[in-house]
Order: sequence, then structure tokens, then C-alpha cells
Amino acid sequence: MDALETRELRYFVAVAEELHFGRAAERLGMAQPPLSGAIQQLERRLGVCLLKRNRRGVSLTGAGEVLLQEGRAALDATAAAVRRTRRAGGADSPDGPRNRLVLALKAGGSHELLQKLLDAYAAEPDAAEIEVLPCGMCEQAELLRDGRADVALMHTPFNSLAGFDSEQLMTEGQIAILPAGHPLAAHKTLSLADVSDIPDLPLARWPRHGTYPPGPGPEIRDQTQLAQLIALGRTAAVFPDSARAWLWAEHTAVPLTDAPPVVTHIAWPAHSRSLALAGLIRTAARL
Repeated sequence: MDALETRELRYFVAVAEELHFGRAAERLGMAQPPLSGAIQQLERRLGVCLLKRNRRGVSLTGAGEVLLQEGRAALDATAAAVRRTRRAGGADSPDGPRNRLVLALKAGGSHELLQKLLDAYAAEPDAAEIEVLPCGMCEQAELLRDGRADVALMHTPFNSLAGFDSEQLMTEGQIAILPAGHPLAAHKTLSLADVSDIPDLPLARWPRHGTYPPGPGPEIRDQTQLAQLIALGRTAAVFPDSARAWLWAEHTAVPLTDAPPVVTHIAWPAHSRSLALAGLIRTAARL
């Protein structure tokens, strides 16, 4: 059997995610008949049925589920190879830009730690240029897998470190961020139960994997939107203690006595052989 082509994987993943040939063809910018033909040819080459087709639509077989997971990983790896190679290529030319690393982190998170890390690494001989890439809740892993980032600051228990190497950098408690005028803002401490069901102040909801969890709280897209809604008395949020760095005068932070500690890690792909990245990790471990 010939090796799978990137094009074939891209076609199949689109159909498997959309579960509709028409929508997948539109997403890929192609006509539906050649897409259907390509998937049928792929099934013949693999010798398995990937999709169940009936009047109600399309669904995945067991083999199709496996190829969807493996295909996503393969496409991410291909994209990562291209992106990281291009970033490293600039350092090969004497007149080109120096090597560059992209560091992803949740917007507004670990500000003081990040500044210490950037300052310490910049003082190292032959330090690479660091591009900071703010991202949304729990997006760091995806950015590492597809090569948009080389390294990330990640926070357990919120982020999964599966598939990555990591170094632990900092442990901190959690706080409730409330409107300054709310009665609970006068408390010295609160519990998770105190803030999980406030009738007039539902907790904000962040998307994970493109969907919002159920609940009455507002759907939040970025930190600025969250900060404004808290200041207006429309929502509350739970964050690591380091989030105090971005609070407004209209906010109050109250420590949570029973929230699990948040551990900040610097994480990177386990297969990485970048010398520049190794230097950044050594600097982070010394902080």
C-alpha cells in the first residue's frame, strides 16, 4: 500500500468533522463529486470502510474514528514541521533574523513570571528572539501540536500536559474576582461553594474546544470583555492569584480557601531538539 498523502488526510478529516459531504466540500473549496470519489478511493486503498452512508447522513465507523484521530495528529505534525522549519531558517543566513521561538500563554496569565523569564533569557548569550502569543483558555496544547508555538506556559489542573515535556515553575492559590461593590467582595476569604451559585452574579463561561459549558453566566471570548462585565456587576470569575496583575479599580480579588492550587509549567513538544528552546528551558528552571 502506498503511503497516505496529506491531501487525502485533509479531505477525510474535513468529511469526518462535518459529517456532511456538501459542507466538507465547501470548507475545502472544491466540488462535492471529486471529494466523494477521493474518499471512496481512500477506502479502497486502505481496505476498510471509513464512513457509513445512508439517507440520514454520514457517520464514522470504528476505523473512521481511528483515522480521524491519527489524521488530525499527522496533519498537525506536518503543519508544525513547516512552521518551525521556516522560523529556524532565518538563523541560517548571516544577514537574516536571529532564531525565533514562539511562546504561547493564556492572555493575562502569569504576568510577573513571564516578565522575569523574558528578562533573564534576553541576558543569555545567543538568546533567540521570543515572540509572545497570547491565547484563549486551554488553547496552548493545540498551538504546540500544530507548530504555531514552540513552547507554552500551561496551568494544571486546567491544562493537560499529556504528550509534552515540562518543568514546574510556580504554585499559587486561586481567587474570586468580583465587582468591587458586591457584598461578597467585603469578605476576607470565600469558598468555591460561595461563588459557584450567586443568584445575581453567575460565573463567566469560557469556550473549550470551541464550545461553551452549560450555565447561566455570560459567554466570554477574551480578557477585556470579562474585565468589563465584572466591573459592570454582570459576572464573576475564578482565576489564579497572579491574575491580580490585570485587575481594574472596579474589581476585588478574594482568596478561595478550598480551591486546588494552580501549578504553572513551561511545556514543549517531547520530540523537540531545538538548541534555542533548550536554552530557554534552562533559564526557566533557574528562576
